[in-house]
Amino acid sequence: MKRCLQVCLEDNVATILEDAAEETVEIVGLPERRSVSLHGSIPMGHKVAIGRIAAGAAIVKYGVRIGMATADIATGEWVHLHNCRSLVDERSNSFDVATGAATDTPYE
Repeated sequence: MKRCLQVCLEDNVATILEDAAEETVEIVGLPERRSVSLHGSIPMGHKVAIGRIAAGAAIVKYGVRIGMATADIATGEWVHLHNCRSLVDERSNSFDVATGAATDTPYE
């Protein structure tokens, strides 16, 4: 079974440890082992919601508010630029969802 890492009990997201498809992944990092069913593919290193997150609610990772949900996020859903905005790096709020490329810099 593939895994994702939850660092703090307060976290509402976990980090996918290897590319995962629509499947169940084990949540590791805390004494209590649980799992979450993914609602689609999530790339390694990206976040998955390990509980429902309402629009406007904080995204919590490492026990710290790192962002805010811009839409309702279901348990098992990919948490990324399309459904949250950063509270840490305002520039990242304008990155392309698919590539992560900056959209505020013209390339020729």
